[in-house]
Amino acid sequence: MAIITKITTQQKNQDRFNVFMDYGKGEEYAFSIDSDVLIKYQLKKGMELDDFSFLEIQYQDDIRKAYNLAVNYLARRMRSEKEINDYLLKKEMDEPIIKEVIHKLTAQKYINDEEFAIAYVRTQVNTTDKGPSVIKMELKEKGIKESTLLQVLEEFPLNQQIEKATKIAEKFFQKNTKESSKIQKQKLENVLMRKGYSFEVIAIAVNETEVSKEADEEMDAIRFQGEKAHRKLSKFNGYEYRQKMKQALYRKGFSIDLIERFLAEREDS
Repeated sequence: MAIITKITTQQKNQDRFNVFMDYGKGEEYAFSIDSDVLIKYQLKKGMELDDFSFLEIQYQDDIRKAYNLAVNYLARRMRSEKEINDYLLKKEMDEPIIKEVIHKLTAQKYINDEEFAIAYVRTQVNTTDKGPSVIKMELKEKGIKESTLLQVLEEFPLNQQIEKATKIAEKFFQKNTKESSKIQKQKLENVLMRKGYSFEVIAIAVNETEVSKEADEEMDAIRFQGEKAHRKLSKFNGYEYRQKMKQALYRKGFSIDLIERFLAEREDS
């Protein structure tokens, strides 16, 4: 058996101790240990340690290290169980140790996936313009169970989804005045879909905010898009030029009548 010859406090971390032992060839550094584990096993100078005791102490110290890492990680914000698990894996902690730590943190109520998910939904609703589908996907990635997801998404009711989607639509229409009404609507629908809103919410938001452009506003839009198309197609002329301009502007969502009017206006200028 080896005998503990000296225990000293680490200079940079007062909660950890260096343990020195004599294996029969004189004193040498053996291992470091957390203060809680030191107290638990009542380690002191002159104590003998067999191989089993040594392994048990090291195992408990690894648990303590992982626990401290997890607590510090949790100190920044709430975390899901999967986030803690993944974080400790990155820190090269073994699976049995991670399970012990998660069990302890759960018992101490430091980890609660349901409370975490509710807080996450509320934060996303209050600070972002994400829709429920995106929020649900993000929570899935954080390891939240489907049954919990269905429950916590009630924190984002339909009326609030419509309100947020409508605000996005209002800002969108204000910023995209140089597009045709048709293209504006298509682009807005795509934006809201990417943000995670349902077809039902998108339809309501678009209908509530869609602004029918006055004739002169639509004409301004086709002039803007028409000049851009002309710069690309100016190498063509005659019938071919007109056909390519019509195709380009039709794809931009303008009506045939408006396109004809624009081309006539351009030819007269």
